[in-house]
Amino acid sequence: MNLSQVSNKNNLNIRTCGINPNLWYVVATSAEIKNQPVAVTLWQEEIVIYRDQEGKIHSLEDRCPHRQVKLSAGKIVENTLECAYHGWCFNEEGKCSFVPYLEEKQKLPPCKIRSYPVQELDGFIWLFLGDGDSNLIKPMGLPEWDHLNYIASVAELNCQGHFSYLIENIMDMYHGHLHDNYQAWATAKLENVEANNHRVDAYYSAQSYYKIDKIWSISQLFFPALRRLHPVPLTVSYIYPHWASSLGNDFKIYCLFCPINETQTKAYLIHFTSLNAFWRLHKLPVKFRRFVKDSLFNSAKKLLEGLIIQDVEMIEQEQKAFLENKKLRNFELNRTVVAVQKLIRQQFLLGK
Repeated sequence: MNLSQVSNKNNLNIRTCGINPNLWYVVATSAEIKNQPVAVTLWQEEIVIYRDQEGKIHSLEDRCPHRQVKLSAGKIVENTLECAYHGWCFNEEGKCSFVPYLEEKQKLPPCKIRSYPVQELDGFIWLFLGDGDSNLIKPMGLPEWDHLNYIASVAELNCQGHFSYLIENIMDMYHGHLHDNYQAWATAKLENVEANNHRVDAYYSAQSYYKIDKIWSISQLFFPALRRLHPVPLTVSYIYPHWASSLGNDFKIYCLFCPINETQTKAYLIHFTSLNAFWRLHKLPVKFRRFVKDSLFNSAKKLLEGLIIQDVEMIEQEQKAFLENKKLRNFELNRTVVAVQKLIRQQFLLGK
């Protein structure tokens, strides 16, 4: 970042800031990538994701350099990606490896499309869009994903809004009254904010409706009459470009981002319910614990989807208001949001 960029960064309109591409973003769940190519978009780049015959994930530009049609409409043939139009095949490096009608004296065309660093980790497909060294940076990951003491639920979010609106929404715990029975906490109060060039951590005190400390406690997710308020710490963190939170010792929630463009964002919300309080459960056979974990997968999905519907409605109203009058000024009182906006600007300039 040069001096002119530093002096001008506060003048950048947050709603038009791009992403820092030299980090790992989530573009799909592992379950979405089966035996057919899948088209995804990450910050205006159209990309195709596919598995080879060994199950390894690969990622290429979603275009055939022959006629510029989408490779995601094709199929996987012997670990290569075959174009649906003329049958040209491309290997994991993006090089043309086969043309079905190549004449005897003809050589394969020297065309090549871009390949992207991609990896499968903790149930998701992580992609590195930039030209930096992807080996020097690790994806955030979800340490609870395979841990037998955590029950996961996953919901996909799609909204017509800049990614900054979404991250401001989930870092600002003062909009809780919007969610009625869908959220796990009440009466949040901001205690402290810590920020640097890579993350913003906001520490709230709150009241939780749930306490997962008895074998029947999980039923609170399904029967509101069983819930009782008790004080807990609530921490929310923007670990650019993703989000993580914890509510006491019972719940952890992540939001993994896939910004599509300036007015569209996809993300995955992952909720973990902790079973750490059940020490007797930890002594049972691993197969049984795995059965419990798998059986309760997505038990909180409806709660997540209820939250998402309400938040997306607000975010899309914000985006609409901005597009109709970009000179309108927001009056922000939560210093968490101010720190988040500063970080988005910093990371955007770092990635340029």
